[in-house]
Amino acid sequence: MKSGTHTGVHVPGAALAVVTAGVAAALHIGKLPPAVPALQSGLGIGLVEAGFLLSLVQLAGMALGIFVGLAADTIGLRRSMLSGLVLVSLASLLGGLVGMSMHDKAEALPLLLVLRALEGFGFLLAAMPGPGLIRTVVPPNAEKAAMGLWGAYMPLGVALALLAGPAFIAWFDWPGWWWAVALLSLTAAAWVAWVVPSDKVRARAPKGTAEAWQRRLLETARASGPWTLALAFGVYSSQWMAVIGFLPAIYVDAGVAGSWTAALTAFAAATNIVGNVTGGRLLQRGVAPDRLLRWGFAVMALGSVAAFAQIGAPEGALGLPPALRYLAVCMFSLAGGMVPATLFMLGVRLAPGPGAVSTTIGLMQQASSLGQFVAPPFVAWIAHRAGGWEWTWVVTLACSMVGIALAGRLSPALPRAGTAS
Repeated sequence: MKSGTHTGVHVPGAALAVVTAGVAAALHIGKLPPAVPALQSGLGIGLVEAGFLLSLVQLAGMALGIFVGLAADTIGLRRSMLSGLVLVSLASLLGGLVGMSMHDKAEALPLLLVLRALEGFGFLLAAMPGPGLIRTVVPPNAEKAAMGLWGAYMPLGVALALLAGPAFIAWFDWPGWWWAVALLSLTAAAWVAWVVPSDKVRARAPKGTAEAWQRRLLETARASGPWTLALAFGVYSSQWMAVIGFLPAIYVDAGVAGSWTAALTAFAAATNIVGNVTGGRLLQRGVAPDRLLRWGFAVMALGSVAAFAQIGAPEGALGLPPALRYLAVCMFSLAGGMVPATLFMLGVRLAPGPGAVSTTIGLMQQASSLGQFVAPPFVAWIAHRAGGWEWTWVVTLACSMVGIALAGRLSPALPRAGTAS
């Protein structure tokens, strides 16, 4: 009777707390794009420097993703998530203090870069345990629904940040926005600590030995499936973050009002959530995963070309009307949502074994972080050299073409994975 009550009341609350924690961590990823104009005017930070601030949050994932995947069970999933939420909150609080006390780019920028890297490490600690935690706190018949919610944590967090950020920045400047996001992630940490069972109560399997870690790492490194998934995740996330991350700056350059900039960017990011949900439903209805990946990357390519490509000199360039360009950005983001929904499912199917699923997901996160670290500064550099954003489509088109090719490499392995599972 006690367990039944626990399953009916406490477990859904614990799963919702985990998803909320993921959204709170993702807010720190999305909090910077709406602050780019304020950072540029207040500290004199250039576009390329803003690109590094945008991408440096991915440094920890780029360097440590696979190792956090290996260590998750030993660290403790709940403990890892709580540590990550506290770390991002402290780094964000300190970042706000830097903004309040320093007004010189030469003094503030190095500290902001270091704190942004710490936020990236905290985000990794908070987000990586999410799927494992959800599996342990929900009954089997609720696992798919809870995992579907988790799959949307990143676009939801980014969309909320893009929507709320400009208002906070207008009222309290960007340091106030940093403090508000820190308060939200601390609140999420308190909820996780309150409702999610401790690692000691939940853990039933013995901690892995060093030999087991090495074996899982070697098995993952030697298998082609995880590497293909990781590369596909990297070329997806790099172009999505580069486009969505710079949308506020793009609209400011185009003379769009600040209130419209926030709403348009947030809606474009939120369409990615619809893509995640749609991708999961199409997979349940039997659409082949490699086909879904091709569709997603192909539409991303078409959407980015339609949104950014122009013909002629910048002062007299020909392109689609602004409304159609925005519709193309939304199409780019929506179709892109089908890609991670598919890749996370394939991460379970194409892992070398049940004990290497977290390691495979960690490798995917590492490639995703690498792409998000490299792409925004590169796109910003191209925009700086070209004097506008009209060549952004070259980068996104190249990423999409690589993604389509990788989907073709996955196709032969899928029947074996399906029978194995």
